[in-house]
Amino acid sequence: MVKRDHQLERFDFTKTFSPVANLSSVRTFLAVVVARSWELHQMDVHNAFLHGDLEEEVYMRLPPGFTSRPTTNVCKLPKSPYGLRQAPRLWFAKLSSTLTTYGFVRSYADYSLFTYRKGMMFLALLVYIDDVILAGNDSLACTEFKTYLNDTAFGLRI
Repeated sequence: MVKRDHQLERFDFTKTFSPVANLSSVRTFLAVVVARSWELHQMDVHNAFLHGDLEEEVYMRLPPGFTSRPTTNVCKLPKSPYGLRQAPRLWFAKLSSTLTTYGFVRSYADYSLFTYRKGMMFLALLVYIDDVILAGNDSLACTEFKTYLNDTAFGLRI
């Protein structure tokens, strides 16, 4: 765990904001899903904030019980650990990139809402912190997309 209280804004990090779905977006999303009789899948991402790739160089003291010579050694972190203030933003950036690579388009009305259309098939995905709600009119497309997310090392619990 990182000591958050020791991080200094503009020195250790510059941005911490991560979009979170508005409650009105969640309600509207669910109303559309019910009205159109779409499948609905709720997924929790295991250790979500550990998936973000660090843009800055971040160092951490060695964990308790780990000894080394000299005692001033530190660890350079390649990924964002829990407790890092920018971890939610980094995770959302990685998820957004993965979704756009797949073909999803981000909504301008709510940055946590992504849609995917291919012919008559339609998928909608809403992100709320480390939970993902997926809905669509094609069962096979939903299953294929969940497999894609799982294969990209996001570790979804479905």
